[in-house]
Amino acid sequence: MSLETTISTAIVTAMKAKDKVALDSLRAVKSQILLLKTEIKGAEVTDDQVIVILQRMVKQRKDSYEQFSAQGRTDLAEVETAQINVIEEYLPKQLTDEELQTEIENLISETGATSIKEMGKVIGLASKNLAGRVEGKRISEMVKSLLS
Repeated sequence: MSLETTISTAIVTAMKAKDKVALDSLRAVKSQILLLKTEIKGAEVTDDQVIVILQRMVKQRKDSYEQFSAQGRTDLAEVETAQINVIEEYLPKQLTDEELQTEIENLISETGATSIKEMGKVIGLASKNLAGRVEGKRISEMVKSLLS
């Protein structure tokens, strides 16, 4: 079952359960998927494309959470946190720091990178290989620390 189908099924389940937070979150995801479909002229949306959408939505909500928290709007920050939790359920299992470090070390030895000047080579390969399992910011920070 594709990720898009899973999300559509989850929307129905959330409706039946009257779970407003899940329903709002999943409808937002479905909306982004439909926008992508119109951009690619009705072609089939892949799970990888849906994962990119999910990651972008989680990042947006984390940014909103930080802004609301800084302004003392805990009510809105809690809504963002709840939506993050719902959306993250559909992302692949995220790598721990130890797993990420192992993966990056393997890629560094594979590319032969020895200095910070070759950081782009490693980040590009890591972003492709680890898509959906780790945020780009974490990849960048880990590569930088290992090549420094």
